[in-house]
Amino acid sequence: MERKDYIKRLQIVEKLRSMGVEPYPQSTPITNYIEEIVRDSDKFMGKEVAVEGRLYALRFHGKLAFGDLRDNGEKIQGFFRQDVLGEEQYIFLKRYVDRGDFLWIRGEVMRTKRGELSILAKEIRIAAKALYDLPHEWFGIGDVEKRYRQRYLDLMFNRQAFETFRKRSEIVKEIRRFLWDRGFLEMETPILQPVYGGANAKPFKTHVNAIDRDYYLRISDELYLKRLIVGGYNRVFEIGKDFRNEDIDTTHNPEFTMIEIYQAYVDYNDMMDLTEGMIKHVARHMSVDKINFGGHEIDLTKPFRRERMLDMLARRGIDENTSDEDIKALLEKYKIKMPQYNRGLALGKLFERVCEEDLIEPVFVIDHPKETTPLCKLHRGNKNLIERFELYIGGVELANGYTELNDPQLQEHFFRDEVERRTLGDEEAHQYDEDFIEALRWGMPPMGGVGIGIDRLAMILTGNTSIKEVILFPILAPKKD
Repeated sequence: MERKDYIKRLQIVEKLRSMGVEPYPQSTPITNYIEEIVRDSDKFMGKEVAVEGRLYALRFHGKLAFGDLRDNGEKIQGFFRQDVLGEEQYIFLKRYVDRGDFLWIRGEVMRTKRGELSILAKEIRIAAKALYDLPHEWFGIGDVEKRYRQRYLDLMFNRQAFETFRKRSEIVKEIRRFLWDRGFLEMETPILQPVYGGANAKPFKTHVNAIDRDYYLRISDELYLKRLIVGGYNRVFEIGKDFRNEDIDTTHNPEFTMIEIYQAYVDYNDMMDLTEGMIKHVARHMSVDKINFGGHEIDLTKPFRRERMLDMLARRGIDENTSDEDIKALLEKYKIKMPQYNRGLALGKLFERVCEEDLIEPVFVIDHPKETTPLCKLHRGNKNLIERFELYIGGVELANGYTELNDPQLQEHFFRDEVERRTLGDEEAHQYDEDFIEALRWGMPPMGGVGIGIDRLAMILTGNTSIKEVILFPILAPKKD
């Protein structure tokens, strides 16, 4: 059944049009945004302005009325006096203007006797008629899922959510500023790829009708950005969407935003310095020295420590003397499934299960087993390890970086190992990318690279503990009837 207020407002729309008043005009020119007047109220005092915003409240007191007008997170009061507005327009306000409407007001900036910043209205127009009434009392949406499905309502009424996404925009802006100031070029690489790679993940598959071939939504930007380094650029980055057909939980969404950064002539130590510097730059810009995340106060001003993965595992009783049988027993204990046992991969998975949650203060976990990725250079001091790091803050993995592998023969060998893993049932193993190998044969300089989850970084810096709070429209299960 249709809501009564909806029927009533449809009737108002019809009435307005019969009166020659368009409830959805082409434009309603303004002189200033509400936020400008709020920010510099003294400068505007006594001046005539034209503003527009959504009407959140409308209160009548005889021949006086007051309305709360909001736009872009800021509020100003509309002050309506019948003797100033005129009887005809005052009656129009009373009969045809409702809460939720976008209202255009021309009038003088002033303060009421109570000191409320207001606009004394001389003229009004409906800029857009809302067909639903707004709640009269608002304490936030009790149904969390409703907040995600109808994010526009969340933004309208939840100031914290509104500010979170404003801050997220600032985070991305400052990341770009940091990199541009250091000579990096922002690039765009394909989202649709004939061969996916750059991470251990399950892809989304699609079909390109024009060439009758299956393609994949990218799981990473890595291999195409590396081709650009081969082509002659020495510092590149990309901020964009990646897609992994995997879990949906507090730190995962199948569609997510990443930044990947590659720089020639450096190694993973330099990329750790870059990553730490960038995060601290963004935090300083947002005036965030310490964050409260998951009940922990985390100081972002201190140096980020660096520690070997194997040392962390050893403190939990898993070291080079631990037998394969014992490791297999631990995999079974933690219900970790592997298509085929591999000691290096098993250590990586056990680390995720037994160590991650305790990594609260910022830490770079370095020097991983070589089997954990085929795209990283072998460690210069131990050929069983690779020069790889992962950054953790608040128990959440934020970044993953390497000294990048540029030996085409070794890269080809590692890719073939991945193909063998795929034949044994590992759906997350890399595909063999012949075109990328061909690019490496032309010569790729030494370089470092890092990928950083923008959603997770925004989550940490805004103090949210669920990734859904920083993704405007997260993927949700179908709504039940």
